[in-house]
Amino acid sequence: MSTALALAPKATRREWIGLAVIALPCLLYAMDLTVLNLAVPKLSADLKPTSSQLLWIVDIYGFMVAGLLITMGTLGDRIGRRRLLLIGAAAFGVASVLAAFSASAGMLIAMRALLGIAGATLAPSTLSLIRNMFVDPAQRTFAIGVWITSYSVGGAIGPLLGGVLLEHFWWGSVFLMAVPVMALLLLVGPVLLPEFRDPGAGRLDLVSAAQSLAAVLAVIYGVKRVAENGLDWLPALSIVAGAAIGVAFVRRQQKLADPLIDLRLFRAPGFGVALATYTLGTLVAFGIFLFIGQYFQLVLGMGPLEAGLWTLPFAGAFIVGSMLTPMIVRRVRPVYLMVAGLALAAVGFGVLTQMDVASGVAVLVIGFVLYSLGLAPVFTLATDLIVGTAPPERAGAAAAISETGSELGGALGIAILGSAGTALYRSRMADSLPAGVPSDAAELARSTLGGALAAAERLPDPLGAALMGAARSAFAQSLELVALISAALLIATAIVVVARLRSVKPANLVEERSGT
Repeated sequence: MSTALALAPKATRREWIGLAVIALPCLLYAMDLTVLNLAVPKLSADLKPTSSQLLWIVDIYGFMVAGLLITMGTLGDRIGRRRLLLIGAAAFGVASVLAAFSASAGMLIAMRALLGIAGATLAPSTLSLIRNMFVDPAQRTFAIGVWITSYSVGGAIGPLLGGVLLEHFWWGSVFLMAVPVMALLLLVGPVLLPEFRDPGAGRLDLVSAAQSLAAVLAVIYGVKRVAENGLDWLPALSIVAGAAIGVAFVRRQQKLADPLIDLRLFRAPGFGVALATYTLGTLVAFGIFLFIGQYFQLVLGMGPLEAGLWTLPFAGAFIVGSMLTPMIVRRVRPVYLMVAGLALAAVGFGVLTQMDVASGVAVLVIGFVLYSLGLAPVFTLATDLIVGTAPPERAGAAAAISETGSELGGALGIAILGSAGTALYRSRMADSLPAGVPSDAAELARSTLGGALAAAERLPDPLGAALMGAARSAFAQSLELVALISAALLIATAIVVVARLRSVKPANLVEERSGT
C-alpha cells in the first residue's frame, strides 16, 4: 500500500451524515429538470403562454445552469463552498415559491431563470465539498457514487411524485417540493457541513464570468435548436459565436494572474481523458433516451405513467452500478473497470440494435439496463478522477468543468444522435409511404412519428393502419441506428481510456489497496 493512501485520514460520522445532507439538493436538482414537463398542459391552460414563452419556460432553467456552472464553481473556491451552497439553497427555495404562484408567463420565465442561477451553485459546491470531506480515495469514490446516485433517484422519482401532485393540486405544486428540502439544508448545513475555500484565491474576474456564460449559453442554445428544428442559419450562427467567445475566454485565462479556470488542470494526468469520457457517456445516454421515451409511448402504445414506470429499471440499474463501483474497485484497477463498463454499455446498445416493432418491451429493457449498469462505474470513476486530480483548493473549478462537460454532452447527444435518427426516419418514410396517402398527411408523416400517428388516425382504417405500421417500423430503424452509433462511440472511448489512463498513477486513479 502506498504511503499516501496509508496516511489519508478516514472520514468520521460527521462527514457521512454531511454526505446525506449533500445528496438532498442534488436529488432535488434532478427532479426539477424532469418534473416541469408534466405540468406544461395545466400551466398552459392557466397562464396561456405563447409558443415562444412556453419554450423559454421549459428551457431557461437548463440554459442558466449550464452557463453559470464554471462561474459558480470558481466562486465557491473564493468565498467558500458551504457558503455558496447555502446561498444557492436559500435562493432556490424563494424562487420555487415565486414560481409556484406566478401570475404570468413572463414572471414564470424570470423565476425559472432565477432557479437556474441558484441551481448552478448545487453541483460544483456539493462535489467540491465531497473532494475536501473525503480525503481517503476509497471513501471518496463511494461518496461520489452516492452523489451520482442521488441524481438518478431524483430523475426517477421526479415524474412519479410530480404526477401524484398534479392529480390533486395545481401546476405550481411541483415547484413547492423544493421548499422543505432547501429549508432542511439551511437548517442542518451550517452544523454538519465544513467550510472550505482557497485561501490564496484572487478576485473574481467578471469579464471571464460573462464570457463563460455567453459561450456556453450560445453553444447549448444553438445545439438545442438544431435538435428541435434542424440546421438553420440562426442556431448555426449561435454555435459559431459561442465557439468564438469560448476561444477568447481561453486566451484571457492564459493571461490572467487569477484566472476563472486554471488551465493547468488539463495538464494533469488523466484529467482531459476523464472529462472527455464523462462527456461522451452523457452524450450517448441522453441521445438514446430521447428515442426510448417515444418508443414506449408511440410504438408500444403506453401511456405516460406506464412509460415512466418502465424507465425505473434504468434508474435502478444505474443506482446499483454506482453503489457496486467502490466495492469492485478494491479488487480491479479502476482503468480496467472503466473499460469493462464502457464495453458492457456497448453491449447494451448492441442489444438495442436488434429492436423491431415486434420485439416488445423485453429487448428494450434488457438493452437499457445493460448500458445503465455499464455507464454507472464510468461516470463515478471519471468524476472521481476529475476532482481527485485537482488540488483541494481548486476542487470547485474542477467540479464545475466536470458538470459543464456533462451538460454539453447531453445537449450534443440530443442534437447529433437525435438528428441522425430523425434523418433516417425521414428517409425510410420517404421510401415506404403506402400508396394513396394524401400529400398533406404524407408530409406530416415524414416529419415525426407523432405526426405520422396523428395523420394515420384521420385516414380510413386499412390505409391508416398501413401508414402507422410503416412509421413505427421506420422509427424502430432510427433507434437501431442511434444505438449502433452509440456502441461504436463507446468502443472507441474504451480504446482511448485503456491507452491513456493505464499509466496514470494510483494516487489519481483509485488503485488496489494491496500494495501494487
